[in-house]
This record gives sequence, C-alpha cells and structure tokens, in this order.
Amino acid sequence: MASGGFRNSRFLALLLKYFARAHIWVYRRTNGRLGARLLWFPAALVTTVGRRTGEERTTATLYLRDGDRVVLPATFGGRDQDPAWYLNLTANPKVHIQIRGEHFELVARDASDDERARYWPALTRIYPPYRGYREAADRKIPLVVCEP
Repeated sequence: MASGGFRNSRFLALLLKYFARAHIWVYRRTNGRLGARLLWFPAALVTTVGRRTGEERTTATLYLRDGDRVVLPATFGGRDQDPAWYLNLTANPKVHIQIRGEHFELVARDASDDERARYWPALTRIYPPYRGYREAADRKIPLVVCEP
C-alpha cells in the first residue's frame, strides 16, 4: 500500500465505523457506566450538527479535561484527512459532550499554539500512539478546545 496504506484504507474506515456505532449505543444506553473507557482510555461522546445534512452526528473520542474545558484531538487515527466531526465543528461550533453521566453544551474552537504546546504532551501521556499519528499524518492534526 502507498504512504499511510492500511491507516487510510477503506476497510479500516468501515471497521471503525461499525465499532463506533456499537460503542456509542452502549455508552448512551448505560449513561456512560459502560463505554466511558475506550479500551483503557477515557472516552467522551461528541455530538455535532452535520455541515451538509443539518442532522445530529455523534462520535466517541478520547478527551482531556482542563477545568470547564474539554480538549479533543482530531486525529482520525492518524489518517490524512480531518474527521467529519471536526469539519462539522468548523461549520457550527456548538457541541454537546457527554462524559460518563455528565452532559455539557459547549462551543468549540481550534487550540492556540500555546494551548497545543500545553495539551499535546498530556494527550500523548494518555495515549502514546498520538505521537506517531502526528508524525505520520500529512496534516497538522487539530486540537479542539470546547468551553462554555
């Protein structure tokens, strides 16, 4: 496969799509008692408004809490394009986030360079493969700061 091969494959995208649907279903049905950890990493449900459809879209992703802020890395598994949820937030920054049984209505924005310098080390401590994602991706991986 070419650069990014399996990481950018259609097969992996479909596999992740169906795993994500099951994970979201369990997370919602148990109000975060199950699913709040993705493997052993903290997971939040992020609901955006589709930029083309206007419909709500939910995804599960790792996160970092910083007081009343929630920081979301838009890694898309190190793939070469940004995830749909990030593109939706660039069109409409209002976001609903569920962390376990807590629900937040927040506004999203791209992290500043200073925030990126502060948050990336903490995120790579939570999930070390992020370092490789950043090196492999042909893009600057966005960090999204969601705040009241």
